[in-house]
Amino acid sequence: MEIPLWFEITSMVVLTVILIADLLLIKLRPHIPSTKESTLWVVFYVALALLFAVLLGNVGGWKNAGDFITGWALEYSLSIDNLFVFVLIMAQFAVPRRLQQQVLMIGIIIALVLRGAFILVGVAIVENFSPIFYIFGAFLIWTAIRQAMPDGDHDGEVQRENFVVRLLRRRIDISDHYDGSKMRTTVDGKRMFTPMVIVLITIGVTDLIFAIDSIPAIFEITTNGFLVFAANIFALMGLRQLYFLLGDLLDRLRYLHYGIAVILGFIGIKLILHALHVNELPFINGGQHVEWVPDIDNMVSLGVIIASMTIATVASLIASGREKRAEKKAAITE
Repeated sequence: MEIPLWFEITSMVVLTVILIADLLLIKLRPHIPSTKESTLWVVFYVALALLFAVLLGNVGGWKNAGDFITGWALEYSLSIDNLFVFVLIMAQFAVPRRLQQQVLMIGIIIALVLRGAFILVGVAIVENFSPIFYIFGAFLIWTAIRQAMPDGDHDGEVQRENFVVRLLRRRIDISDHYDGSKMRTTVDGKRMFTPMVIVLITIGVTDLIFAIDSIPAIFEITTNGFLVFAANIFALMGLRQLYFLLGDLLDRLRYLHYGIAVILGFIGIKLILHALHVNELPFINGGQHVEWVPDIDNMVSLGVIIASMTIATVASLIASGREKRAEKKAAITE
């Protein structure tokens, strides 16, 4: 079944209204969200995604609903990795905790705009140049290898951010202190930008880098532009609340990058298998489709995503618990 145009338009309007309301709520009531508040918001956005899938299944077919759920789970898993870098950015620029909600929300809007542009370009390329799946697959496998290297990926993001910061400070006058959430302030009678502008630009650059990693991955699940964009919206909408919910727990998820590496590697291999299925390159199988290559169902992909994240999280918490017990034991011995 095709997804009705009215459903696509209505969905985008409703999601836009929710995002605007969320942004206004932060603007009108800036505060540090409690664990309970963050939990309720995360549950709300997850429930909203599941409700969307049910509505989509009824009006646009359950195949599309299944593709959305798998794509959403994939993007949500990859988005969690963003949180580690967000923590580094907040610490690096000493962003006051009461301002972090606004920074994250603006960062999410920047991410949606950038990903929307990537999706439009990606859909056009996929529809007109099927060999791109070979490139996407190889890129994701390389990203998985990089992700599996301890802290290598996050160190790389920080290095890029430092470069951006140095470039900005050479070009514009930036004050040393924040002035609430303002972008501009006055210091000794001189108009200057506040560090907030550096933080937002840095998050924007980070979002761009993550979009380059994540968008090719979801095209293995579906090439429907609406489903790809919807999955990204739902994955990013609850990211701000998840940041505050996890808090210090992020430091304990030491093995999470291995789980993400497994997901990216699996999707990369699946993309290459798909590329072989639709092969048009003359030097591979004489330009014909490779029919014997296995076709992995999206439900299998969903299982791999859930299993990888669950195992990585549980293993991280077990290791962290053992380390804490060892530290207590050593303290008692001393």
